[in-house]
Amino acid sequence: MKLKITVDGKLYEVDVEVSEPERAKPGFVPPIGQVRVPAAPVAAPAASTAVESVADEAKVCRSPFAGTVSRVEAQVGQKIHPNEVLVVIEAMKMETSITAPAAGKIARITVAAGDAVKQGQVLIEFE
Repeated sequence: MKLKITVDGKLYEVDVEVSEPERAKPGFVPPIGQVRVPAAPVAAPAASTAVESVADEAKVCRSPFAGTVSRVEAQVGQKIHPNEVLVVIEAMKMETSITAPAAGKIARITVAAGDAVKQGQVLIEFE
């Protein structure tokens, strides 16, 4: 498998060998560097991690992993489209764009640049 990785503004093309058996592939594979947060409920986090619950999981965007918010690309009241970048999170020196799971309108943003986030934490709520 070939991957393109950017480090300090320099693009590298890397060959990667997969040593684990392949799992079922999702129907949609986001572009490299982007994560598509599913609209369906996510698995419950470990008991030691306190993550707020909401009435309708389809109306929130959660962090897929722990990290630091690099920047928030969305604004309250903004109309968004599927796969539009909402938040960029840095973890392990890599930035990952969190994209909109569906079209909608932003009701509330619960994070700001520089905030540390936990896996499963609500980042954005939709109307």
